[in-house]
Amino acid sequence: MKIVCLNGWGGKLHEALVSYVRSSPPDILCLQEVVHSPSSEKDWLTYRDGDHVLQQRANFFRDVSNALPDHVAVFCPAAQGVLWDGEQSIPSQWGLATFVHRSMPVIGQVQDFVHKDYSADGFGDHPRSRCAHGVRVFDYVSNRMVSVTHMHGLRDLNGKMDTPERAEQAHKLLDLSRRVSGPQDVVVVCGDFNVEPGSETLRILAEAGFCELVTVRGFGSTRSTHYKKPGRFADYMLVNREEVVSSFDVIYDPEVSDHCPLVLEM
Repeated sequence: MKIVCLNGWGGKLHEALVSYVRSSPPDILCLQEVVHSPSSEKDWLTYRDGDHVLQQRANFFRDVSNALPDHVAVFCPAAQGVLWDGEQSIPSQWGLATFVHRSMPVIGQVQDFVHKDYSADGFGDHPRSRCAHGVRVFDYVSNRMVSVTHMHGLRDLNGKMDTPERAEQAHKLLDLSRRVSGPQDVVVVCGDFNVEPGSETLRILAEAGFCELVTVRGFGSTRSTHYKKPGRFADYMLVNREEVVSSFDVIYDPEVSDHCPLVLEM
């Protein structure tokens, strides 16, 4: 069973990302920073936030869904704001998505917010709304239940330090994982947590019995060369039973985002 976790950067490197997931499709893909603009047929729209201007793949969720036709796709919006086609504003939803191969029945799901609530009238002030999604599947190859829950952790403009809000979202993530998991399940928790190694978020998850795989296995970064700021970590994957891990990797090549894919095989 192969699980991939990735922040898709709004589809900015759309062609490379789609080619990557199509060439080696995972059983479960956990994708953060997903754009969904169903009222527009444009390929690209523009995000504007003061001086911050970024091209966004207008229907990134549809693009990845088309690249994985044998997967069940679920989009989980955190907010609806506007993107821009020149001077025309286009309503657009932003959130995360989960893709599960049809060979594995989804026998449980949970979706909720780990920070704030759904923002229906704009993306909102930072730190913005953040959601999480969990699925429970039966893996016939290994004859066991597996649950996978991922989130996109809040972005604080002051940095990735510990805050009460980040501690609260870690506890909410744990609660969501517990709600979708059975007592004998292999449990995976992952996502772009937007924290550094040694953070309170990772300590809370470790105290709940999870083993963090990125730093424990010696990887020095989860960022690609497209990320120019200091701080080389954001993304993490954790499991409740390390003995089921046959391999774990952080993929630096090809570059499909300013984040690197995390790949777990069990």
